[in-house]
Order: sequence, then C-alpha cells, then structure tokens
Amino acid sequence: MAAIEAVWDGPVKRISDPADATAMFDHALPCIHVPDESETVPGRPTLDGARCAFQSLEVATGLVRAESAGALVTAPVSKTQLAQVGFSYPGQTEFVAERCGVSRSNIVMMLAGPSLRVVPITIHIPFARVPAALTPTLIKTRAHATARGLQRLFGIEQPRLAMAGLNPHAGEDGLLGREEIDLIRPVIETLRAEGLDISGPHSADAMFSPRARTGYDAALCCYHDQALIPIKALHFDDGVNMTLGLPIVRTSPDHGTAFDIAGQGHAHPGAMVAAIKMARDAEICRRSRIEAA
Repeated sequence: MAAIEAVWDGPVKRISDPADATAMFDHALPCIHVPDESETVPGRPTLDGARCAFQSLEVATGLVRAESAGALVTAPVSKTQLAQVGFSYPGQTEFVAERCGVSRSNIVMMLAGPSLRVVPITIHIPFARVPAALTPTLIKTRAHATARGLQRLFGIEQPRLAMAGLNPHAGEDGLLGREEIDLIRPVIETLRAEGLDISGPHSADAMFSPRARTGYDAALCCYHDQALIPIKALHFDDGVNMTLGLPIVRTSPDHGTAFDIAGQGHAHPGAMVAAIKMARDAEICRRSRIEAA
C-alpha cells in the first residue's frame, strides 16, 4: 500500500479477501496489504521493494490459482533487485508458469493491441542465434499454443495465423536465404495438415500494413524485434503482454519500469488500463467456454 500512497492521494482501503473489493470501489481503492519495511521513493528501487514485489506476485498468483481472483495482471519490476533477493527466474512469466505447473517450453508470449497480435517464436536471444533456434518443433509448439489461446481467451473459433519469413522478402525464393524453403514452408504445410489455418512465410516488411493485418488474427514472427517493433509502433500506449498456455489468465502492460519518470505524473496509464481490460475480457471468455462445455 505504501507504494500506491506514494504516488496517489486518493483513498486506499486495506482488504484481506478479493471478494471484498467490489463493495469498496465506490469509496476507495481496495488493496491487499503486503509488508514493505522501507520508505518508498518513486523511481528508486530497493531490496525491500523487491521483496515486496516478490511476495505480491506469490500472493496474487496463489489467489488466481485458487479462483479467489479472476485474473492476474502484473506490473513491470526491477529484475536486478529481484535477483538479489532470491528470485531465480528469467522473468515473472516463468515464475507464474512454474506455480501453475506448466513447463516453460509450453508457454507463449503474445503481444496484443486493438489492431495487431504478434507472437515471437524466439525471444531474448542474440540475433546470430536465431536461425539455429528456429526448429520445426518450436515453431509448431508456438503455432498450436497461439491457436488454442485465441480460441480459449478471445473466442476466435477458427484462428487465422500468418507466419513471417526470417530473411528479407521471405528469402526471395532462396536468393536471400534458404530458411523459408528448407524450414518454414515444410512446417507450415505440416501445420495445415494438422488443421491449422496458417499462411506464409510472408515478407515481414509488408505483412503489417493495414490491409495485410485484416487477413490474420495473429502473426508468428521469427525473432523478438520482428514482433515487437510493429506492435510498439502501432500500440505503444495500449499494448498488452499476454501469456498463453497457462490455466489462468495473465496479462501485463507491454512496457518497462520507466524509473526515470516514476512519480512525476508523466507516465501514460494506457497500457496498464488495456492489460486490466484484456484480462477481464479473456477471463469472461474462458469461463463461458468452460460453462458451455
């Protein structure tokens, strides 16, 4: 609560059960208190703050797993401080996956905005390692997880996927690289045979135009920047990071901590608002499918 009170002068009310939140919203912002022993100064991460963030993530994940809360929306955290207090995961995504009993290899990061959804096949690795990391198994796993996520959380019964090529102009029929011929096309043919509606490989410099985006529900991209540059160019202030493959709904704003402007009143709330709304809509969709089954 101290972190919220440090940047907001509105009323805050401590609760112990998420079920009490609804009745409280007309009067104050309901918060489940997690102890934070140090003084909170916006933009200055501390080890006590990291411990508070770690415990908050643990508590929130447990509440959603127990169905005491509907969905999990995480905020950006300082990984440097978290590592110093015993957080041994690459990020919050891997922590949540473990607590949900899901292998890291079965979760998918999808970035979503009002006009575009993208999934990077490979994520935080040097570009030089991307060609070797792009295996048929990895592409197939990401594609199937994406299709299931669009069905389960967005209500898209027949998801349309579009796969980007690795090389400029999708290899130009082998002139600019053979990954599209030797790897990507055969995998796409296999996925089609398995029932997925997937097209490609497409030239990445053309597949994000307004007209092209109407032809698919999600784009599968070969590497991090191929996915994140278009989503951030189009939806920097309302982009959402959603984790697919979990038994729960988990979203987060698609931006970092921005410690340099914390507490100054300059930060744009759009991405956090969008993350909360997307989590709500996805949980409603997920529950309706369960009830209809």
